[in-house]
Amino acid sequence: MKILVSVKRVIDYAVKIRVKPDKTGVETANVKMSMNPFCEIALEEALRVKESGAASEVVIVSMGNEKCTEVLRTGLAMGADRGIHVATERPLYPLAVAKLLQALVRKEEPGLLLLGKQAIDDDCNQTGQMVAGFLNWPQGTFASKVKVDKSENCVHVEREIDGGLESLRLQLPAVITTDLRLNQPRYATLPNIMKAKKKPIAKVTPEELQVEITEDFDILEVVEPDKRKAGVMLSSVDELLDKLKNEAHVL
Repeated sequence: MKILVSVKRVIDYAVKIRVKPDKTGVETANVKMSMNPFCEIALEEALRVKESGAASEVVIVSMGNEKCTEVLRTGLAMGADRGIHVATERPLYPLAVAKLLQALVRKEEPGLLLLGKQAIDDDCNQTGQMVAGFLNWPQGTFASKVKVDKSENCVHVEREIDGGLESLRLQLPAVITTDLRLNQPRYATLPNIMKAKKKPIAKVTPEELQVEITEDFDILEVVEPDKRKAGVMLSSVDELLDKLKNEAHVL
């Protein structure tokens, strides 16, 4: 079985976000970029499935400008077998990404598609669900545990919901989006970093995949959130209850 993993290049989670002076977006010039943390978890799970003997190949795909190859090399150093770069300079939103993944799935024919549940830059949490709908594949979102059963050609997914844990049995091929507690991604070792330089990265364009990129919405303005006000020290529980009732109006 082949596993396809989608990874996104985002601003590193440790970087302090700055809004551009003209408020058209977030400042990305001279800012450290890295692989989306949830995508790292998805890739780690794909590698573990391969190491268990349930898969034979892990292919990673990233979409965007030429710098996306940096993220692909990171994934190859972690252990992926080959990479695919969907090259485009146009901004990509979840619907376009889902259509591109649908085209790649038809081309690569994987048995499992793994994605992070969301990207930390836009927090959309839409791509996995959209591509599952396009492919008409079963989906397991917010996965906190994944186990592939080769004998029954299915995958067991445990996911966290408001009421506790939900267990799903999905017939392969399937789409899974990964949550934070699924695993701890590995670090790339120096030998694997050197090997990654020789691993292939294929380049395709949306036109070659016969996918038309359209902008689904316009960004009118990007502003920083209001600064958090300082807290107030209260002397008694009665004073706290009074403020919750008469000022916050939550009681």
